[in-house]
Amino acid sequence: MLDIAGLEGWQLTVGGAMLLGFVMSMFPALMQPTMEKITGDDSLAPGHFGSSCYFISAQIGKLFAGGKSSEDVSFPKGLSFLRDNTISIAIVMFFCYIVVAGVAEFGKPDEAAKIWGESNWIVFSVLQSITFSAGIYIVLAGVRLLIAEIVPAFKGISEELIPNSKPAIDCPIVFPYAPNAVLIGFLSSFIGGIVGLAGLAAFNQGGIAAAIILPGAVVHFFCGATAGVCGNATGGLKGCVAGAFVHGIMVTFLAAALLPVLGTFGFANTTFSDADFTVVGIVFGNIAKAFGGSMLFGLIVVLFIAPIIYNFVAPKPAVKDDSSDEE
Repeated sequence: MLDIAGLEGWQLTVGGAMLLGFVMSMFPALMQPTMEKITGDDSLAPGHFGSSCYFISAQIGKLFAGGKSSEDVSFPKGLSFLRDNTISIAIVMFFCYIVVAGVAEFGKPDEAAKIWGESNWIVFSVLQSITFSAGIYIVLAGVRLLIAEIVPAFKGISEELIPNSKPAIDCPIVFPYAPNAVLIGFLSSFIGGIVGLAGLAAFNQGGIAAAIILPGAVVHFFCGATAGVCGNATGGLKGCVAGAFVHGIMVTFLAAALLPVLGTFGFANTTFSDADFTVVGIVFGNIAKAFGGSMLFGLIVVLFIAPIIYNFVAPKPAVKDDSSDEE
């Protein structure tokens, strides 16, 4: 974006580094109060470019504050196996795969056969759903490893170099804290993506040109699930459903809103699904279009320096003295 806006040389390199550093620092900081509610402490931060929509999901969850948590949902004894997140994800994904595979099988069997080869389309759906669930299990195992091993190592480094800093880790870091919200958030976000798709199609029917953004399984699973966990942390089950649903609509419309900016800069028919990239792209892209690259570079420098100055002039919190004996 900065290159197309006219920046070059050292301004392009420095401006891009400053803008990315600002985004990678400020959005996780925005999410930190919600992360404390999710994890129960202040040791982790979310390091994923979807934090703006996660924040909105958490705020929507507050409208349902005090509600029953998604993790308190009671299953009948015969369905108690669904409490295992790996099994429940495999079952849900099977229904997603079987619907799409069925449409392909009966709609264009010759093209569909190229995808699943000699396998039956039902067997293909079963295997793909199990493979997807296994992949999520591996991701969660990696998350547990990060929490147990890497985070303590980072803490030792941060105490020496950057006191009170926190490691920002990818969005699956929140999955183990609310497994039910992960599944509910994914489904709610995906439904929101379909509603957003229908809304964009309605705009086109009404004479307003709008890009059609198809719901993507990756953005709605990982980002939608995270939005569900955030909504659940502030508003329980209802907050999980509502927050993730709004997330699905937002990522759809934000991606469509970014397309005109990217088209102006020479990237027609290309867009991003992560909300932070779309928000930053829309804001800074339109600034570049309206005022030019020099003004954009100056704004980036101000945004980068302002938090640093504030860190030096802001009053430091009082340090509790535990050395005195209580009488």
